[in-house]
This record gives sequence, structure tokens and C-alpha cells, in this order.
Amino acid sequence: MLARLRSVWDEPSPADPPARMWRDWVLVGGFALAAAGEVLARPELPFRWFAGGVALAVLPTLLWRRTRPLPAVAFAFGACGLAPLATGHDLGLNAFVFVLFLGYALARWGSVRQAVVGAAIIVAKLLFSLSMGFAGPTDTVGGFGVLFAVTALGAALRYRARARLRELDQVKLLERERLARDLHDTVAHHVSAMIIRAQAGLATAPMNPDAATDALKVIEAEASRALAEMRGIVRVLRTDGPAELSPTPRVADLRGLAGQHRVGPAIAVEISGDVDDLPTPIGTAIYRLAQESVTNARRHARNATHIEVSVVADEASVRLRVSDDGEPAPARAASPGGVPGRFGLVGMAERAELVGGTCVAGPGPIRGWTVTAVLPRA
Repeated sequence: MLARLRSVWDEPSPADPPARMWRDWVLVGGFALAAAGEVLARPELPFRWFAGGVALAVLPTLLWRRTRPLPAVAFAFGACGLAPLATGHDLGLNAFVFVLFLGYALARWGSVRQAVVGAAIIVAKLLFSLSMGFAGPTDTVGGFGVLFAVTALGAALRYRARARLRELDQVKLLERERLARDLHDTVAHHVSAMIIRAQAGLATAPMNPDAATDALKVIEAEASRALAEMRGIVRVLRTDGPAELSPTPRVADLRGLAGQHRVGPAIAVEISGDVDDLPTPIGTAIYRLAQESVTNARRHARNATHIEVSVVADEASVRLRVSDDGEPAPARAASPGGVPGRFGLVGMAERAELVGGTCVAGPGPIRGWTVTAVLPRA
């Protein structure tokens, strides 16, 4: 139990909170206008100009609520709690509702330690106002309830964002493992070819010495290819079983998709340019991206009758485009192989990024869905 509590206590702030943006300035400006308007519209409010000045002094904390949530909460609630000592009255401005954003930000972007300290500051402010007579029991209970609801919302969104990041990391790791499998299987194929040629050269050397020379040439070529493929495995994890000895699919194998399915939308494959000498990681990535895009279209393209797969290769890059004529759908991110549906495109983008390319998807210009990937030839 103590270990669990310590792990919760040591939980850091979420990484990379959103930077300050124009909406933050609009938020501060809006509340500043609201505070000024309330001061002018409520002449019966005691010390209204003093209350307005305090509000304007505290408002800038909204700009630091994500990056410095605890100092923002400490300054804002400290000022709101101590300012009434100068007047003997509660500040009374409704514009001070902006402090709810600070409570939310503390639970959403602060560490657990900061959240606990900040919550103590908020509770101390409420109890201090109650004890000094600046707020009644009803107002204090209501303040507790509203602040608790706001901080609970921030904590819930924090947990949801963290769970989503874990799922995204899982998808990326799965795609890295799949890419590692493809690369590893290709290297295994090259090594297998070298072994076979070496055995053939040894068997025929007594009768034909030139056969050993030919075998060495083939082994040298296969070894060069294997070395090039091995470089692609660096920093990519492999966790499954033994590698297959058959070569991994290449771009030319995409033509097999056209006659692979007897029912459903017709699949047309068009390949232009030189794709025969593509590096295996690039060719395999193109095939896998096209395969997953076609599977996605067949599963989710409503009333689709045609799927087009186009591969265009030039001297510098290879461009893949997969489109269908189905009806527009809000979510078309499914992926085979156990990847969660809404994260399928994340895996495809991860595979493209691992080989130095890009992959994007979205609705077509007229209808349907289009996946476009651009990979470097080298």
C-alpha cells in the first residue's frame, strides 16, 4: 500500500503542456472587460475599484496556468484570500469566477505533489474566508462543491489523455515490431541463400573449381544486401518467434491484390516507374501500407465499388495512393493485425516514419477515402 501511495505521490506533471496561445490572451482580455464592466455597472458594491484592481492583478495568472499551475494557484487564491483584510469586506466580484480555470489546470497539468499543495491552499483560502466572516457557510460549501467538480474534471481528462498516450505508444511499438519482423525475415532470406550457395560451391568444387568462384560472387552480393538490411533493424525491436525463410513482399506483389478478393469492391493496381531495385524496407513498407489501406477500405467504405492502388516511383521517392469511391465516413482508421481501429492510421504513419517517409489519410476530394504515402527511394 505504501509503495502504491508513493508511486502516486511521485507522479510527475504531464509532459509537454500546450504552449501559450492566442486563446489565452483572449480569455484574459475577456475577463478583464467583464471585471471592468462589473465595476462600472455595480455602484452599490463596496470598494468596487479596489476589487477590480485585485481582479486585474490576478488575471495574468491564467497565462501561466498550464506551465506553472501551482504558483498561479498560490498567487491567485492567496491574493483573493488576503485582499479582504484591507477592506473588511468580501471582494464580491462575479468576475473572480476565472479562478476555476486555475483549479482545473492544477489537476490537469500539475504533478500530484503540486495538486495536493494547491488543494491545501484552496481549502485554506475558503476556510480563512469563512472564519473571518468574509463568506457564509452556504457560500463556502458551494465554493467547495464547484471547485471539487472542476478539479475532478481536470483529473479525469488528465487520466484519459494518459490512457490515450499509452495506447498510441502501444500501437507504435506494435508497428515497430512488425517492421522489425519484415526486416529480420529479409535478412534471414539472404543468409539462407548464402548458406545454400556455399554448400553448392563446396560440393561442386572438386569437379568444377570455377563453381567455387561463382558461389563466392553470389555470397558477396547476398552479404552486401544482408548488411544493408541489417542497418534497417537498428533500434527496432523484435519480440516474436523464429523468422520465416521466404522473402518479404515487395511492390510488384501488389498486383496480387487485384485478384485476391472475389466479393466486395473491385481492386485496380497500377505501378509505374522502376520498382525492381527498391531497398527491401521501402518495398515492404509500400506493400504493407497498401495492404492495410485496401483492408481498411473493404471494411469501412460504405457502398464502395472500386478501390484504386497507384504506385509511382522516380529517382528520389516512391509515392503510394490508395483511394475508394465509397460514401464519406467519420472514422476510417481500422487496421488489421490486432491494432485498435481508431489507431490504425497511427501505425501506418509510424511505419512510414521509420523508413524516412510520411503517410496521411483523409476524405477524398469528391467522395471516399484516400491514403497517400511518400517514401524516400534510398
